[in-house]
Amino acid sequence: MGNDFLEPRLLGRSGLVCARMGIGSDQGLDADSLCWAFERGINYFYWGSRRTPGMREAIVSLSPSHREQLVVAVQSYDPTGLLLPRTFRRGLSELGLDYADVLILGKRDGEVSSRIEKAVLALKDAGLVRTLCVSAHDRSMFARHLARGIYDLIMVRYNCAHPGAEREVFPLIDAMEQPPGVIVYNATRWGQLFDPAFMPSGEVTPEPTHLYRHALSHRRVDMVLTAPATRAQLAQNLEALEKGPLDDDERAWLARVGRHVHGLSPNSRWDFLFRAKK
Repeated sequence: MGNDFLEPRLLGRSGLVCARMGIGSDQGLDADSLCWAFERGINYFYWGSRRTPGMREAIVSLSPSHREQLVVAVQSYDPTGLLLPRTFRRGLSELGLDYADVLILGKRDGEVSSRIEKAVLALKDAGLVRTLCVSAHDRSMFARHLARGIYDLIMVRYNCAHPGAEREVFPLIDAMEQPPGVIVYNATRWGQLFDPAFMPSGEVTPEPTHLYRHALSHRRVDMVLTAPATRAQLAQNLEALEKGPLDDDERAWLARVGRHVHGLSPNSRWDFLFRAKK
């Protein structure tokens, strides 16, 4: 079995070329570690839900010499569009950038209003954004989002406990003549999928690398996001690219683990979110 995980990939019709793993800022990874990752080919930096100092410092440090290689994604959750242009421009100013490579409309589980569409298209026309992306937890919304024809990237939850994108989203991409790039997140399901406390009896506990490899093993997935808190975690996660696609036995094992974790009671899932994680 070949390993294309080490090769940068064109993200659909977006025109962006990226490593198969991108890094989010949520866990506060420090700037030195992010620059270390960039030196190893990781070029997609996602300044998303939590705009942490480490990500900002890394982008400010890297962009003067490496702006063409660096792909910076900025996210907006603004449900009205009224503040979106102002907050987006403020974000660019904080990063010292003239433009963002990607503007993500986050968690769009309903129709995107005409006001928001006009706002993001105006930012794109002004050269402040190169590519638009839409994200949703409700997978049924992707058909309507894609029908708008303005998104060159989509961001969808996909892991072995939530494989529904294989039925509800990826076939939509297959049917398109010029498909968008596909970025997936939550590959570890908040860490539950590598926590021994959540494992079915008799099953080996996966490592994070297995879970990132699971996401990347689907032919429609262009990139998987990771959000490590330390350089040690980052280095371990990047090993997924070296190890390449899952084999059939690994795929079957993770499917069993995923079904079990998905079937856990809501109380056990919420308890996990309040447990201290290393």
